[in-house]
Amino acid sequence: MKLKKATFAAGCFWGVEAAFRKIDGVVSTAVGYTGGKTDYPTYKQVCTDATGHAEAVEVAYDPTKVSYPELLDAFWSCHDPTTLNRQGPDFGTQYRSAIFVADEEQKKLADASLKEVEDSGVFKRKIVTQIVDGAKFYPAEDYHQQYFEKKGMAESCHVGVANVHTKLAERAVHERNSGKTQAAATQPAADCGDSCGTSHWKMSDAELRAKLTPEQYAIARQAGTERAFSGKYWDEHRSGIYRCAVCGQELFSSEAKFESGTGWPSFYAPINKGAVIENTDDSHGMRRTEVLCSRCQSHLGHVFDDGPRPTGLRYCMNSAVLDLKVGENKEKVGSVK
Repeated sequence: MKLKKATFAAGCFWGVEAAFRKIDGVVSTAVGYTGGKTDYPTYKQVCTDATGHAEAVEVAYDPTKVSYPELLDAFWSCHDPTTLNRQGPDFGTQYRSAIFVADEEQKKLADASLKEVEDSGVFKRKIVTQIVDGAKFYPAEDYHQQYFEKKGMAESCHVGVANVHTKLAERAVHERNSGKTQAAATQPAADCGDSCGTSHWKMSDAELRAKLTPEQYAIARQAGTERAFSGKYWDEHRSGIYRCAVCGQELFSSEAKFESGTGWPSFYAPINKGAVIENTDDSHGMRRTEVLCSRCQSHLGHVFDDGPRPTGLRYCMNSAVLDLKVGENKEKVGSVK
């Protein structure tokens, strides 16, 4: 068996490594630093953002069991490739999204995969992933290797926002499994799973239009806004959990809800830091921070810095894309982190 290697950067390397280790055909992984200017950097040096290195994962894989295009699908699926130098709460160039290609064949496939994913529209914003020539890979300190396995912890530091399965990968699976049925060959080859924070929720546009009301669709998929004081939850006082009306993910606790006087339901924090994604929104001649459901990437509203203690934030949401489950999971009410 002749192994091949692939190197990816997609945010905190603990979660990225955990995602790739779940893939059949991946023989071994190592986390480390690459793409910078400092020889043999330490984690402390990389964290200064001065070395130029990215936190990366080097994957050794058996090409008879998994292809490079399938690994690319896993890469797109286990992080948000539209956030520049940031993944969730981690920010800095060490957390950039990058594919470090080893040769012309990898570059060709990476370019084709990126174009297909970009054209598919599965990600709402432009992909900022770099495709660059591979550089020397410096393994990270031992305590970083297979971090979650050593700690016996759930892989909770990573948040993906889409389940990507390209035709490029589908063809590679079919070629490898030419003796199998096409139905089997078209199954997604790599899935980070809920355990690494990635839900891989996906519905087609037609399915969404059938599921949602016109108002819900306009808000969730076209970043619309309901009229103030018109939504069903702006003056809601019952206890419970507010879920995403599109995919059902838990978003806010009623314990974090407050009267903002704006005419929209307002919360000082999401139910946990992984429930939402925040992105810069420069539309309508303003600079605001858009809030999305981290599971299905539906637009929820915006967050402002004029809220009450303890956060000082106001998550101004649209009622139409929320679904209050009254009294649901009462032990979670008040568990805002």
